[in-house]
Amino acid sequence: MTAAPHSDTGLPIRLLHDRVLVQLDGVEGERRSSAGIVIPATASVGRRLAWATTVGVGPHVRTIVTGDRVLFDPEDRSEVELHGQEYVLLRERDVHAVAARRVKPDATGLYL
Repeated sequence: MTAAPHSDTGLPIRLLHDRVLVQLDGVEGERRSSAGIVIPATASVGRRLAWATTVGVGPHVRTIVTGDRVLFDPEDRSEVELHGQEYVLLRERDVHAVAARRVKPDATGLYL
């Protein structure tokens, strides 16, 4: 288990079970394509997954560690604010992919 940020009361938080606390990468809404074209938030087509950085994990999380980048569906999330920062709380099974240096390029991945 990895420590997570402190709560609004200043007490440490321990994530339970298979919970993963992440901080979104970048700002939601307007984004840029790889060619530099600005894509407005209203131009959403289909369900778009989001990347976030893991800041804490519960004791039963098997494949994610603090600092990993994870891919998840932003429509299936619970948000929480701690010390003025926004975080997203997920279950490990809601994470679609993990990007980390320890993941080997030819690995097939783990199944939950």
